[in-house]
Amino acid sequence: MTSPKIAGPQLDLFAQAASMPEPFQRVLAPPAPATKPVPPQPLFKAPPSPPRITLPSPPRTADDPPLRRIVLGHYAVDYELKRSARRSIGFMIDDDGLHVTAPRRAILPEIDNAIRAKQRWILTKLHERGERRAKRAERAPLVWEDGARLPYLGGEITLRLQPARRSHCVFDAETRELQVGVTPGLSEWQLKERIKIWFQAEAKRLFTERLDFYAPQLDVRYSALTLSSAGTRWGSCTIGGSIRLNWRLVHYALPLLDYVVVHELAHLREMNHSPRFWAVVGSVYADYDGARLELRRRSHEMPVLFTD
Repeated sequence: MTSPKIAGPQLDLFAQAASMPEPFQRVLAPPAPATKPVPPQPLFKAPPSPPRITLPSPPRTADDPPLRRIVLGHYAVDYELKRSARRSIGFMIDDDGLHVTAPRRAILPEIDNAIRAKQRWILTKLHERGERRAKRAERAPLVWEDGARLPYLGGEITLRLQPARRSHCVFDAETRELQVGVTPGLSEWQLKERIKIWFQAEAKRLFTERLDFYAPQLDVRYSALTLSSAGTRWGSCTIGGSIRLNWRLVHYALPLLDYVVVHELAHLREMNHSPRFWAVVGSVYADYDGARLELRRRSHEMPVLFTD
């Protein structure tokens, strides 16, 4: 191994310093750099705080009763309280926050204790709603014009507006264009209503196909299908076999739509969410956990086309 080469002038300087008396060597030697005291470092560094999500709270008008407030963990949660003839305390969370329905005889401390018992679920859902609302606020609203892109079965279709004497709404699967006839004087809300009706018809057609496909595999029969536009539920099922499915599922990829269909059909064998129920779901839809998480993630990103 060869030693690094040293330039001539440097070699002379070092040799000259070595031949001088010790006091002169000290003068020629460069002064030692001053060291600054290093402050003690913490053993553990706290992770950066996540962005704070504003939890939604129900809007109020001058005629509405005031909201109630409860502290859950680090959050002050405002909720709407309604009284009814029901026997138990119920909870509903939508984009406007937490709504509580309680029996008329229930006292306020009892209601607050019931909320605290569901604290984890309530905060999780409120965070999801707050995150979804924040993401939607970052996006520019859809402009209902020719060439607009609409979500359909996990992808996008193009809106084509054509002047027409009579209103029509036809989907071309090859070009993936939704052609809508625009009559003179048609307002934007009428145009949106026409497109919403088409989406709902597509949803019912697809739901029927998928229910008929999966019901025999689960060895069940459903009695009726109705569409829902609920803000917090994708589907429901009654003991009598009546199934309700949220028509907005038509915006999502078909495997996610299938997951909800299988989920509700499985309730015809197990009206619960026990391990037996999930075993029924898994018998025909193995990755139900992945579908559930993906549906939650996609619902945060999906734009709201229609408010009702």
